[in-house]
Amino acid sequence: MTDQLTTGAPRPKPKERMKMPRQAMPSREPTLRAHDFGEVNLGLQPEGAHAESVRCLECAKPTCTHNCPVNIDVPEFVRLVLAGDYLGAAAKIREDNVLPAITGRVCPQEDQCEGACLLGKGKGGTPLAIGHLERFVADYERATGKVGLPHIPPPTGKKVAIVGSGPAGLSAAGDLVQRGHAVKVFEALHEIGGVLVYGIPEFRLPKQIVREEVDNMRLMGVDFETDVVVGRTVTVDELFNEEGYDAVFVATGAGLPRFLGVPGEHLNGVYSANEFLTRVNLMKAYRFPEYDEPVYDCRGKSVAVVGGGNTALDSIRTALRLGAREATLIYRRSDAEMPARAEEVHHAREEGIRFLTLTDPVEMLGNPDGSLRAVRCRRMELGEPDASGRRRPMPVEGSEFEVPLDLVIIAVGTGANPIVQSSTPGLATDRRGYIAADAETLRTSRRGVFAGGDIVTGAATVILAMAAGRKAAKSIHQYLEAGDWQEAASGS
Repeated sequence: MTDQLTTGAPRPKPKERMKMPRQAMPSREPTLRAHDFGEVNLGLQPEGAHAESVRCLECAKPTCTHNCPVNIDVPEFVRLVLAGDYLGAAAKIREDNVLPAITGRVCPQEDQCEGACLLGKGKGGTPLAIGHLERFVADYERATGKVGLPHIPPPTGKKVAIVGSGPAGLSAAGDLVQRGHAVKVFEALHEIGGVLVYGIPEFRLPKQIVREEVDNMRLMGVDFETDVVVGRTVTVDELFNEEGYDAVFVATGAGLPRFLGVPGEHLNGVYSANEFLTRVNLMKAYRFPEYDEPVYDCRGKSVAVVGGGNTALDSIRTALRLGAREATLIYRRSDAEMPARAEEVHHAREEGIRFLTLTDPVEMLGNPDGSLRAVRCRRMELGEPDASGRRRPMPVEGSEFEVPLDLVIIAVGTGANPIVQSSTPGLATDRRGYIAADAETLRTSRRGVFAGGDIVTGAATVILAMAAGRKAAKSIHQYLEAGDWQEAASGS
């Protein structure tokens, strides 16, 4: 059964498809969206989705799938879109990705599947809009209520505990329950989703979408428990010895804030991006005055964010929506080195965000009452590339100046939260405090304990965390099937 109107027209030849324009993602007007938390992107309509699916070259060797961290069968799901079988396309994605409505919105497809698309390799060519199509079929599925959940086999009798309900934990849970194992996800906060709910703002990823994807996982048989801090409420050893789990997957992410280490960061009005976004998202500051505003009042204030990644863009665009009079991004390199997604940078500029590049804060300056009044900065210039491959920022002598500010949000990265590591004897870590795990199996130094995602690699993208979750699920399944799972119960 098909779900769209068929055109009946013959499909253009490959050379003609390469000349066809990419379907743009519709978005709300910047002057309107900059003042509320409604979703920015609107999604493709069926006509646009069909027109985009026509462009696929149906490559014999699909580099798009090979470059997808979770190995979605891109050509097949696009073929189903072309045929008008949108529900079938969504079900095809769900075979490898339990969160399609989420990844269709926040995955950096330009660096993954779309980055490998042959349509984008020629002069002036643009890759197939795989992310737009993924979002389209996922939203179509949600709208119809006909979610194509995968088949769940008979129970194996094995129990797996997952620590953390972010993208790595959810991905692992989805794969493990499809292998017949009993899975329970433990979340420290009061809502399931990890960074998907506390770190990504409503205008990029509506929280209702996360809740619905989690509900789908409940229908698959995944169990969830909130307000459980593993390492405090219950330890890893207790999960094995008292609660009878056969394996544990630690997917706690990298949520420990990092600061600049400059004078004055103790002043009132200086936030980490983690705290700021968590207060806005989980404590619903974005719904003021319906909810009491649990952040320093941004209305009519001058606000800046220090950093150049997606979290920095999320923070400054959030501050603008909370009523900031001026919203500035301070970044020590140039636009070309900025790691944030190009789409997010484009949207921020449309909304009126000021970009202060080649600028490095050196001191926070305060008022007598302990509140922030300004940031002292210095100009930077770019030297030779550093270990990241980006040109190293070098200070310009005698270039210091002040930027009057009421609020500063620091978004320069995160570290490993040490709670699980410090409460689990024999669990090895690296010099940065992240859990040490085998790159292929994700096994740790503790038998039966696996770890993956940001708690192993450091902060990365949602889709890379999901890839780690899939890899962990495969490894845990092999571990349990091999018969040595019984040794895990001893906590040895």
